[in-house]
Amino acid sequence: MPPDDSFASRPPAGLSRRQVMAWSTLVAAAAPLGLVGWGSPAAAGESPDETYQRVFLEALAADPDLRRHAVKGREFLYRPRQLLVAHPDVQRVVGRLRSYGHPVTEGVGFGGVARLLFATETDIPSVVTRLRDPQQWPGQPAPLVQPHHALLGFGNIMGNPGGPPRVAAALPAPDPARAGEGAGVTVGICDTGIWRLAGSRHPQWLAGSYLPESDDEDALYVGADVLALQGGHGTFVAGVVRQAAPGVRLDPEAALNATGVGDEEMLVAALGRLGPQVSVVNLSLGYFTQDDQPPLPLVNALAGLPGRAVVASAGNAATSRRAWPAALDRVLAVGAVSAGATGPVPAPYSSYGSWVDACAMGDRTSTYVRGRLQLPGQPMRYFDGFAAWTGTSFATGHVAGRLAALMTSAGLDAEAARAALVAGSRWHPDYGVLVA
Repeated sequence: MPPDDSFASRPPAGLSRRQVMAWSTLVAAAAPLGLVGWGSPAAAGESPDETYQRVFLEALAADPDLRRHAVKGREFLYRPRQLLVAHPDVQRVVGRLRSYGHPVTEGVGFGGVARLLFATETDIPSVVTRLRDPQQWPGQPAPLVQPHHALLGFGNIMGNPGGPPRVAAALPAPDPARAGEGAGVTVGICDTGIWRLAGSRHPQWLAGSYLPESDDEDALYVGADVLALQGGHGTFVAGVVRQAAPGVRLDPEAALNATGVGDEEMLVAALGRLGPQVSVVNLSLGYFTQDDQPPLPLVNALAGLPGRAVVASAGNAATSRRAWPAALDRVLAVGAVSAGATGPVPAPYSSYGSWVDACAMGDRTSTYVRGRLQLPGQPMRYFDGFAAWTGTSFATGHVAGRLAALMTSAGLDAEAARAALVAGSRWHPDYGVLVA
């Protein structure tokens, strides 16, 4: 059986011919994960958006703890040498793996699943395919198994024509007349965390809206004041939520690193740290899975959050392929729209499909951080607390905030408000209800 493909072993789908030809050079020059100033120089004529995409791919290629299943249309990221198994299936899976010549040990599980560890590099997707084959299990059901998937913050980095945050002017002060919108509701934001100085540097928007805790802090920087690729993503989302519901409280939790990369274990842990007062959960992140199957740890983790409404990004891959956890039945999946000449139009980067429940504008200005984004070969971008950014991440934050506002205005609990919101007429069959 061949070993796992490393992310760097072949060019990702969707690159231009010029980018494919340069792939081997890019991988050889790849920066350590997140060190965006150390990437290979921009090619002639490369736009800042193209550079941002390319440097992100370099960062993934340089991560020794990521692998990429690269079959076109079925791509996903995963952790090497790990297999997740439903607890009732562990013993027969271990026995079968040993018969295949794979001695494994049981590691620490999470999210209601067991984790099996391989001693050597192994093609995990091929192992999963073989174990899921019903013909391998005559007279009994196939076991529930999957890779340990990695996930990403949906800040326009999923192979679509997206780009980095842009410098923007400060937001005007919140409207005092809207102070009651979302009052009494707490929104949990599982993301990159939040800027350590967010409350003091954004007193009108974020001060007093959350309880600062050291383990919620966004790492932000890769050196001095140089920003990681998605450093500040969580702070930006927090501001979007507060713009949609100025009275809401927040519970930020770190589920991604500052490059925007995490995994199922990190997300399950972040969900577990949410305070009991949280009634709406914002997940501006997501991932693809092997065979597009629902992810076992997230199914279990979200089942343990009764009474809460979970809102998640549909993704920025410009595809109808289901992204998780957005596509789970109990999750409100959010796509994005753009401003058109006569009104909103589907955003060209947004994922879409009948599984998408709602949509909102994806291009927004919000609270951000201080620092500089140093993309190789591109002009430096200096940020002083505010930015504009585009993606389903930010459409999701708006919908989460408006859901909280609906709870207060209509006197509804989270589940009833979610049902009321999606009960409206679908703006588009593949984008759900339009949330203004």
